[in-house]
Amino acid sequence: MKKMGIGLQLYTLRDEMNQDATTTLHKVAEMGYEGVEFAGYYDFSPEQLKKLLNNLSLQAIGSHVNMERLRNHLEEEIAMNVAIGSRYVVCPGINQEQRQALPDTVAFFNKCSEQFRRHGIEFGFHNHYVEFTEAYGDQIWFDAFFGSTSPTYIKSELDVCWVHKAGCDPIAYLEKYAGRVPLIHLKDIRKFADGTYQTLELGHGEMNLPAIMMAAAKAGTEWLIVEQDDCDLPALESVQISRNWLSQNDKFMEVT
Repeated sequence: MKKMGIGLQLYTLRDEMNQDATTTLHKVAEMGYEGVEFAGYYDFSPEQLKKLLNNLSLQAIGSHVNMERLRNHLEEEIAMNVAIGSRYVVCPGINQEQRQALPDTVAFFNKCSEQFRRHGIEFGFHNHYVEFTEAYGDQIWFDAFFGSTSPTYIKSELDVCWVHKAGCDPIAYLEKYAGRVPLIHLKDIRKFADGTYQTLELGHGEMNLPAIMMAAAKAGTEWLIVEQDDCDLPALESVQISRNWLSQNDKFMEVT
């Protein structure tokens, strides 16, 4: 039975990666993560990073590439992601001006997607909670955006935690956009009455993660990518706890 892959968004380990990226990636591989998603390349050349990932048997799932890099350094991003074998490049978020200039943003993303697709790389968008609380016309912004884009050209990296934080149902969104969500960010959260929140290790918050994982499998998701924006524990300890939880709950990861 095929299962979704287990990856890690390296932003979670940003301090450790900045201090010693090579050692940190060795530790990630030793924990049993199958792939990693980048948010910067820590001064590696494409050749160096490709060699390191190959030596560690880590798949480069893809990279988060912000608007500035997409506008001004697209060729560099293509070269890096082709070299390391990425299948996905994802824009990690846009500002309010860009969200409200929706036709222009969609046109720009389509151009980026065309460039990446020439090299076998899919292009996607990663949400935060604002895309589910802000409107565009009479729609939730997220729905207006994906309704304006082609499933072929723009994929969703659905961050289920932020969907939940916005008061929406991540399972409903996985069902709605089935076939278009190859990646999800899997994280846990605890919300407080005063509106604050805390991101937590998997299984330690209020998210119904088993149900989300089963819905993701049915929706055609390929990778569950662990991300914890802020860790109270040492970050390496946090991502180990989350990896252990996934090992204990791997029955929910089967793709039927």
